[in-house]
Amino acid sequence: MDSTDKNTSKKFQKSYFDVLGLCCSSEIQLIETIVKSFDGVKDFTVVVPTKTLIVVHDSLLVSQIQIVKALNRARLEANIRVSGETNHKHKWPSTYTIASGALLLLSFLKYFYSPLRWLAVGAIVVGIPQIMLKAFAAIRNLTLDINILVLITVAGSVALQDYWEAGTVVFLFTVSQWLESRASYKATAVMSSLVSIVPQKAVLAETGQEVNADEVPLNTVLAVKAGETIPIDGVVVQGNCEVDEKTLTGESFPVSKQKDSPVWAGTININGYISVKTTAVAEDSVVARIARIVEDAQIKKSKTQRFMDRCAKYYTPAIVVISASIAVVPLVFQLGNKKEWFHLALVVLVTACPCALLLSTPVAMFCALSKAATLGVLFKGAEHLETLAGIKIMAFDKTGTITRGEFLVVDFKSLHNDVSFDTLLHWISSIECKSSHPMAAALVDFARARGIEAKPDIVEEFENFPGEGIYGKIEDNEIYIGNKKIVSRAGCNAVPTLEGYETDQGVSVGYIFLGSCPAGIFSLSDTCRTGAKEAIHELNSLGIKTVMLTGDSHGAAMRAQDQLGGGLEAIHSELLPEEKSRIIKELQAVGPTAMIGDGINDAPALATAEIGISMGVSGSALAMESGDVVLFSNDIRKIPKAYRIAKKVKRKIIENVVISMVTKVGVLGLAVAGHPLVWVAVLTDVGTCLLVIFNSMMLLKEEETTPVREKVRGGNNKDIIYSKPSTAVTSVPTNVEKKSCARKCCVAESKQKPEIEEPLLITCE
Repeated sequence: MDSTDKNTSKKFQKSYFDVLGLCCSSEIQLIETIVKSFDGVKDFTVVVPTKTLIVVHDSLLVSQIQIVKALNRARLEANIRVSGETNHKHKWPSTYTIASGALLLLSFLKYFYSPLRWLAVGAIVVGIPQIMLKAFAAIRNLTLDINILVLITVAGSVALQDYWEAGTVVFLFTVSQWLESRASYKATAVMSSLVSIVPQKAVLAETGQEVNADEVPLNTVLAVKAGETIPIDGVVVQGNCEVDEKTLTGESFPVSKQKDSPVWAGTININGYISVKTTAVAEDSVVARIARIVEDAQIKKSKTQRFMDRCAKYYTPAIVVISASIAVVPLVFQLGNKKEWFHLALVVLVTACPCALLLSTPVAMFCALSKAATLGVLFKGAEHLETLAGIKIMAFDKTGTITRGEFLVVDFKSLHNDVSFDTLLHWISSIECKSSHPMAAALVDFARARGIEAKPDIVEEFENFPGEGIYGKIEDNEIYIGNKKIVSRAGCNAVPTLEGYETDQGVSVGYIFLGSCPAGIFSLSDTCRTGAKEAIHELNSLGIKTVMLTGDSHGAAMRAQDQLGGGLEAIHSELLPEEKSRIIKELQAVGPTAMIGDGINDAPALATAEIGISMGVSGSALAMESGDVVLFSNDIRKIPKAYRIAKKVKRKIIENVVISMVTKVGVLGLAVAGHPLVWVAVLTDVGTCLLVIFNSMMLLKEEETTPVREKVRGGNNKDIIYSKPSTAVTSVPTNVEKKSCARKCCVAESKQKPEIEEPLLITCE
């Protein structure tokens, strides 16, 4: 099966084309007709806001050049996009547009010298070929687009001998195409650049040779000099430096890197020389996954956009029929003032152009996706922005999401007289080496600190039990490690108890069994992430109910609740993955629910919720795949920011639709009242399209309400970040009261008391 997939991927090539002549989604049908006429085209996608065509094709049957030539015969101004570049040729209007505008302007001198009025005809002749060629191409492919509507309007105005009006229509339409292209390019520049951030080259440390990044195998040592981009994910094996990770996390502060520090492709080495041992191939690096997510986000349309595109298929032909009907009314009923009726028909034809309406949703969505991306939040599609805007409940995993997931072993005791402490610790660390849970790393580090090195090769029959623990066999010893749910799996009848290991003390307690016999017990502690408290309270202030779902003990969950200032409205502890999914379904009965998590245990709940938000860099690959939104940093304060963006884009879309409809109704009202001015209709249509784009671009200009952070160099060469708590929160829930439930694990709503101003927080990173 794998070999078949590989052969298929080799056979088909994915090509990217810039289609600068693409105006709005009404022209997709024209592109579809052209592309589908080729044998060897497997699939294609048109991204209207970025004017991009993506074609999956057999390069032996149809080449990129053939596709470009076919598109350009339809005057779509297509070209092949070079990897890592975004084409945008139209910095200035075309020569024909400028000449048309100049002739039209000179025609105003007719009031001083009447023969100059014929310059308006020259403006038509110079500017109309661009429109005619596109209109004829659309007719040849049996599609109806805006170019045909404009050509009919110009022809009608010429027939009525309104040459100045016809010239104005030609000039305004051609210049509008350029203005929309420029505005759309600026609005979508961020998203386009994210697709192009995947590094193309890498330098081998051993030879200094520059090679293609996609040819570098695993465990290769690469050299990265100051100012260069890290080409592939890896760990530092030599050297020290500071790295700018803004492209991934949205954070502008440099991050210190030394030996054994992880580094990510697409981030920039600011200073110093480092050698990096690759831990992934180029196509599996974090930045490559980001590029794929961004590309998919561009392709996936929101429900609103899909609805408008469906309507547009019938809308334009219907408008042509209505306009034609208005034109024949005076002929059928022998009415006077036929010229006024013809002008009214032309105004209806131009005013009803759906471009502004069709641009109202995708451009706003792109701007919102771009804004979120700059914060390190990636949506896998525009529809998830719509979903997030309607969320009423957010459920959080604890370990690695609310808390750091950086456990510290507080105590470790052996309960088996026949096995020494060091031997037991050696076995445990060897088995834990095969686990990706944050607790596993803590136990391995604990053993290493005592001079005991793990040997994962000696472990046989390793098995993971989500929500319970792990199992491994060493020297014929069956070893179980996990929480108290692992007890029954090990075949033991009772949970071992030991003085000082009460689970209500806020630590996580783990158990070790040799077969069914208790062999050890240990405890670990964890702390909440910086900013978690502010994030929870900000969500509460936005009217979002916040809930914790954790597989950890009730005591550990309550300790996190205390650190959060009692901000969570409900806590569910000691849950298996399937129980998390069940509770998500119960919450969905109350209101639309989002799930935020980072581990394998969270994947079912992420998939069950209306929208899943996963911790990308720190989280597991499965959680990242299951999530609809990916946070590329550990700062959950970005969740309320993403929620605000989702609410704002919803408002912008409504504003855009209202703007599109009101302006059209206004022009039609003016025409019905006896002032059917075609040039005013064209100007209004152009202005509305630009207004919609610029209104959407306001999403990019929104200022962030982040805490003031100042970074200085501390002792031991560590970066100290001074962070003032957010002032958006006006109260902190305290005096938490317990409330009975089926699992005896929920917390009731809290009483409120005024918040006392907090001192300056100092944290080391």
